[in-house]
Amino acid sequence: LNKNVPIFVCTMAYPTVPCPLHIFEPCYRLMIRRCMETGTKQFGMCISDPVKGFADYGCILEIRNVEFFADGRSVVDSIGKRRFKVIQHSQRDGYNTADIEYIEDHKVN
Repeated sequence: LNKNVPIFVCTMAYPTVPCPLHIFEPCYRLMIRRCMETGTKQFGMCISDPVKGFADYGCILEIRNVEFFADGRSVVDSIGKRRFKVIQHSQRDGYNTADIEYIEDHKVN
């Protein structure tokens, strides 16, 4: 998962840290549904950038569970997996996407 990765522009996320989300905007509802239907169950999280739209660095979140409501909203239980660098910004159906490159952390002895 490193080409056309869906990007949720919201908050800072970190590897191993849970990130619960309340999804109500139509574009992000579509994004989450696609993540679940394709089986990847992953998307990127970046903070907003006033010039580029979203930051050049972010964290991949893995969806652990989604609770869908009758009105279309959902609560997503996700957790941070890996940090990444954005190579190219783009959009798809109203939400942001990016080509990314994973950042490898060095293990501390």
